[in-house]
Amino acid sequence: MRVHHLNCVTMCPPGGRLMDGRRRPGGVPAALVCHCLLVETNRELVLVDTGFGLEDVRDPNSRLSPLFLEYLCRPQLNEEMTALRQLQRLGFDPGDVRHILLTHLDFDHAGGLDDFPAARVHVMAPEVDAAMAQTTWLDRRRFRPRQWTTQPHWVTYPMPRGGERWFGFECVRELDGLPPEFLLVPLVGHTLGHSGVAVQTPDGWLLHAGDAYFYHQEMDPDRPQCTPGLWAYQELMQKDGRMRKLNQERLRELVRRHDRDVRVFCAHDAVEFERLEEDERAHEPHALRGLSSVEPLVPPIPTV
Repeated sequence: MRVHHLNCVTMCPPGGRLMDGRRRPGGVPAALVCHCLLVETNRELVLVDTGFGLEDVRDPNSRLSPLFLEYLCRPQLNEEMTALRQLQRLGFDPGDVRHILLTHLDFDHAGGLDDFPAARVHVMAPEVDAAMAQTTWLDRRRFRPRQWTTQPHWVTYPMPRGGERWFGFECVRELDGLPPEFLLVPLVGHTLGHSGVAVQTPDGWLLHAGDAYFYHQEMDPDRPQCTPGLWAYQELMQKDGRMRKLNQERLRELVRRHDRDVRVFCAHDAVEFERLEEDERAHEPHALRGLSSVEPLVPPIPTV
């Protein structure tokens, strides 16, 4: 099994250092990645989240809300950064993507589903229910049915009750058609069916925590902190604030106790993405080093 880390479109929200914590000239926006995984198994390819897709790039105004497209997130839509194009550059056939595991159905995680129509999409059932219900003004802007209603192959899972836990977390094992190295780990809060995706590799477990947190220092077990901008964004977007904060604390405890066994990362932190990309390259055959699956890890910040 081999894992590739893909940034499937960079977002450049306003706020600069107050958003992503990085020093840069005044007025330059922040840079947040859309961290997806491409996993090579012995039989097929598996994606964890999809970021933005080709149709988002080609027709953003019909697919994405102006609230996020123009104001809060400002994705720098580039066809070459989509998961499909990155797979092709790596030499893979997109038709070999047989499974997609989603942390949740927000616009910046599910936009590429259209690009892999043969894949089975695995997600928690409460997430689909909430996304379809569109009960609030914000729900109608974050959950974009045009991104996912054309996908014919859904596999949904109820919230687990009992059973064998994963490092203390309830989890969904035996995902339909997938080997036991893949688990869904419910991390409710950001959305009502939000989950992490755990992948067991030869070097240990990876936990893609989705939007359970946004900033790497939130996982400091002793002195957690977040930038003001990302703190405010999480407060705005949360569906259950109590559960979001509880699950963040549980993730910090996981890091405290099992940091040698599990590598935890979120969907949008560029620091975490760059570290994992560097580790991936260090394990590549010498002949492949220097080749990148994306152009830069985080493309130069455009003038917005």
